[in-house]
Amino acid sequence: MREVLSVEEYLAELLAQVAPDARQEQLSLSQAGGATLATAIASPVSIPVFDNSAMDGYAVRFHEAADAPVRLRVVGDVPAGSAKDPVAGPGECVRIMTGAPVPGFADTVVPVEDTDGGLSEVAILRAPTRPGTHVRRAGEDIAAGTTVAEPGAVLTAGMIGALAACGVTSVAVRPRPKVAVCATGDELVADGSALLRGQIYESNGPALAAALSRDGAEVLRSDPARDDPAALVAWLDAVATGVDLVVLTGGVSVGAYDVVRDVLTRADGVFRHVRVQPGRPQGWAHWQGTMVVALPGNPLSAALSYEVFVRPLLDRLLGRSPRPDDTAVAALGWASPKDRRQLVPVRLTTGPDGRLLATPSHVRGSASHTVTSLAAADGFAMVAEDVTEVRPGDLLAVRWRR
Repeated sequence: MREVLSVEEYLAELLAQVAPDARQEQLSLSQAGGATLATAIASPVSIPVFDNSAMDGYAVRFHEAADAPVRLRVVGDVPAGSAKDPVAGPGECVRIMTGAPVPGFADTVVPVEDTDGGLSEVAILRAPTRPGTHVRRAGEDIAAGTTVAEPGAVLTAGMIGALAACGVTSVAVRPRPKVAVCATGDELVADGSALLRGQIYESNGPALAAALSRDGAEVLRSDPARDDPAALVAWLDAVATGVDLVVLTGGVSVGAYDVVRDVLTRADGVFRHVRVQPGRPQGWAHWQGTMVVALPGNPLSAALSYEVFVRPLLDRLLGRSPRPDDTAVAALGWASPKDRRQLVPVRLTTGPDGRLLATPSHVRGSASHTVTSLAAADGFAMVAEDVTEVRPGDLLAVRWRR
């Protein structure tokens, strides 16, 4: 009989099989989107680099504008990108544009909207509230030498923008793990041809390949494998030594034709029942030194098993920290199986009180065969093993799928 483990116990067993990849590669910032940083990056400059104007307007001495309405003589212009530092005497000011360096004599910027817009002389119609109004101070965003990004950070669009603003042009990143994906089963049709009795269109391969790519992997996806031990052995022999991880779906239970279980058992594969629904049967093995993770074949089981068990393996390989779960309020009630962690695809919205609301995305809830439930879901809720009935208003742990 298979050993029965909790979600945490089985995940710990999987994570113990892999170690962070210590390799690094240097990429230009333009090529690094979605990659994972291998080293910390400190900003070589302060941001902003210099005191600059937050508004189009006039650079003034605060005390000369504080008694508005007043009139000041305009003695120069400072557009964005200018290296000029004009000097202004008492009763004088300089016209300035957004982003331009604030002249040394000035401590405040008056927006053009608070003036008559004069060119040689300007009327300040509304006084600034304090010295420094509408001036962005050098280093107020980040000081030179401060760490901008830590190892394990994913290079999102926002992160790339921040690094580019600091003058960073290339980064050391972890190589994308190479992952081979294959769904198994004689019933699977992948080419869209007409279905015969007993056949279904294959969806696990495309779904897992998309999830792996999203999470930073380089994916080798194969056509579905037949329920033929020799063919599966040949495929594993062909791909295992060229990848960092293999993900299989289907054939992991106790049925008469569960080929994945039979083949991996010969390689000292480990198969468990996990206290989770959907996705109870799980397995793993090493094939020619490469980690193989075997997921159930039902579409929702495979997709959620990926999120709970495979995605953390990628994080470990890439040196990323585990993603924290969020908390949401159940928008309605549903039943949950006894003694199993229920995973339910949900839509996540914000309620009138500002709290996150979780609503099952499909009327079948966590039924393992549903293929459309995740298409409409923002994430999934995790119902504790000791809960058999979720009530409206209950707090749930939720995980975003992004």
